[in-house]
Amino acid sequence: MDQHTTQTAKTAIRKMLIQSGGATKVELNKTVEASFPTISKLIAEMEKDGEISSLGLDESSGGRRAKRYVYNVNHMLGLAILMEGSETRYTVFNCAGEVKDEGEEFSFLKGSGIDPLTGFIEEMCNQYPGIKTISVGVPGAVDQGQIIFIPGYDQFQKMNLKQELENRFPVTAVVENDMNAAVLGYQHANEKQTLVYLYVGQNGAGSGVLVNGEVVRGSTYFAGEIQFVPQHNNRNFGENLHGGRIISGEQIDAVSRLVATFTAIINPHAVIFNQHDIDQEILTKVKSASAQLIPADHLPELTISNWEKDYLNGLQKLGIDLLLMREGGN
Repeated sequence: MDQHTTQTAKTAIRKMLIQSGGATKVELNKTVEASFPTISKLIAEMEKDGEISSLGLDESSGGRRAKRYVYNVNHMLGLAILMEGSETRYTVFNCAGEVKDEGEEFSFLKGSGIDPLTGFIEEMCNQYPGIKTISVGVPGAVDQGQIIFIPGYDQFQKMNLKQELENRFPVTAVVENDMNAAVLGYQHANEKQTLVYLYVGQNGAGSGVLVNGEVVRGSTYFAGEIQFVPQHNNRNFGENLHGGRIISGEQIDAVSRLVATFTAIINPHAVIFNQHDIDQEILTKVKSASAQLIPADHLPELTISNWEKDYLNGLQKLGIDLLLMREGGN
C-alpha cells in the first residue's frame, strides 16, 4: 500500500472514530477503504502514539470479543487566527472542534511586518504544545498561501505567509481570504451548497462565493473582489456603496443590483450579510428592489449572520481538515 493510500486510510479512521465515538477494527473495515491488515497496522501505530486508546472489549456475541477504540480528540490541536484592521481574534481547538481557548489581541496587520504575528504564535505554541496546524484569515486575496492583494497593509503584500509560518514552526499552515473562510463557516453550519457572503466592512467590500460546495477562487485567485464590479453611472460597486453600514437608498440600489447579478450568474441558495452591515428592515428593501431587476421566484434567501463567528468557524474547519490529514499524529 503506497504512502498516499495509507494516509487516506488513516484520515478515514480518524474521521470515523471522532464521528462515531468509538469503533472496532471490524466496524472500521466496513467503512474505511483499506484491508483489515492495513487497518490493524494503523490502529497499532496510532495507539502507540497516543492518538487513540482502547475502551476495552465489547460484550461477546458468540464469537471472539472485539476491542473497541476511541480517538483522543485533544491529541492534536489547531490555532485559528482572524486578522482584521481593528483587532486579531483567535481560538485554540481540538480535532472535534471543541474550543479550548479564545480571545482578542491588537491588530497584527498594523506595524512593521510579521513579527507581532509570529511572536503571538510562539507564545501559543509554548502554552499549547499540541498545536499542529495554524489557519490564518486575512482581508485580501490569497494564492495558495501567498497574499497577492491586501490593500492598506503593504508589509504583507506578496508575502507567502503559509511558507513563512511552516518555516518557523513545526506546523501545517493554511492562509485564507476572510470572506472565503466566512462562507465556509456558514456553509458548515447550514449545509447549503451554493452561497454568497457579502461584507461591507472596514477593508472595503468583499464576498465569499461557494458553488456546489466548492469555494470559487478564480484563475488568479481574485474571485470575490466585488468592489470592482461595474454598475451604473460609470461607477463600480465599491464607489456606489461608499463604505459603511447599508442605510441609504443609493446603497440599497447598489446591493440589490449585485444580488440580481449573482442570481443571474450562479443562482445561489442564499446571500448572507454581516450583522454589522445591515438590519432586517433594510434587507427587506433590498429584497424588494432586487425583485424589480430579476424574476422574484429565482431570488435567493437573503439573511443576516454573525460574520466574526462564521469567519472563525471557517478557519477552524480548515484547521480540522489539516489535522485529520496529517501524516503523523505527533
